[in-house]
Amino acid sequence: MVKYCRRLELCLRPGRLVLVCLVLVAALASIALAQTTPPALEKAVGTAKAISGNVITLAADSGASIDVRVEDSTRIARIAPGQRDLKDAVPLQLRDLQVADRMLVRGQRAGDGKAIVAISVIVIKEEDIAARQQREMQDWQRRGVGGLVTAADAGSGTVTISTAVGKTLVIHTSKDTVVRRYSPDSVKFDDAQPSAVGEVKAGDQLRARGSRSADDEEMTAEEMVFGSFRNIAGTVISTDITNNSLSIQDLLTKKPITLKITGDSQLRSLPPMLAQRIAMRLKGGPPAGQVAGGNAPAQASNVPPGEQRPSGTGGARNGGSADFQQMLNRMPTVSLSDLQKGNAVIVVATEGTVSSQPSAITLLTGVEPILMASPNSNRAATLLSPWNLGGAGGDDATAGANP
Repeated sequence: MVKYCRRLELCLRPGRLVLVCLVLVAALASIALAQTTPPALEKAVGTAKAISGNVITLAADSGASIDVRVEDSTRIARIAPGQRDLKDAVPLQLRDLQVADRMLVRGQRAGDGKAIVAISVIVIKEEDIAARQQREMQDWQRRGVGGLVTAADAGSGTVTISTAVGKTLVIHTSKDTVVRRYSPDSVKFDDAQPSAVGEVKAGDQLRARGSRSADDEEMTAEEMVFGSFRNIAGTVISTDITNNSLSIQDLLTKKPITLKITGDSQLRSLPPMLAQRIAMRLKGGPPAGQVAGGNAPAQASNVPPGEQRPSGTGGARNGGSADFQQMLNRMPTVSLSDLQKGNAVIVVATEGTVSSQPSAITLLTGVEPILMASPNSNRAATLLSPWNLGGAGGDDATAGANP
């Protein structure tokens, strides 16, 4: 008892008493803070795939499906694609939201952990996205150029390409140039990933959009997209309809190759008259880049693989003839079951990966005259190259939104 009283006396001395009080206050404050600190905010970006009552089912870009609960206090605002702040945002109501709208959601996880209770929902309307894509596609058609990379210098930020009309163009980039690279197993522009000039190499297919010099020999690029694609000329060995695949004997390498046929693959039949005209050109007829019967050079496609250009738009520069992609879109379609052993084909395909086969981007049948005109199949294999790489689209629909 004496020992206990002695300890109490020590604690109650003025200096000790202050110290004990401070420790006690700090402990109580820590407990109170833990009890009052709100849960961390969560963020989700994606596309609305369902709206039921006050719950939005969001198909998140991460691949997850997230339920977002909108409360009366939730701030909802509409911004334009590419808008970088909210000063011009337009307030919306829940009833204004629609399936396919793009959304940036910030909120807290609900108590049951199954939904996000939204504090703010920043919206880009589907029609605004479509309108911007249309404008950008038209701008790619007007100011875009494509071809095969012949040289790239990361130090100077320049890329040299050989265009579809046989000209050399030097493309200059800057820190503001948007550079993307196509995925090795996808032909969709939306799947292209941020990249840099240092990753561009000779043989890549590339499209750029920007301002050209007066002599048309240089371009200052605002945006550039590139990828490594395979150009194949050969004959059909077999088809596998069950697995949506096709085996081809590559005439250049003398080796068989198996290609996937996807929903984005274009399978077309080249009309005999057009095939003869291209064969004549390969044999030394009209100059490269000119379609027989026309005086203006045929231009490269301004649409990425797997994407379609709006009908009624001209792709030729300075009043030239319609480009090959437009002609391609009008050619008869064929199915995998239409292809027979021994059919001659020209294909542009993705590179593929270690775990996946290359996918066909564009496959043309009816090309026998072309392969006969180019026995080594080298020129025939690259015939489609400049016409199948483009760049339309834009920034992520919610990029730059900073609520």
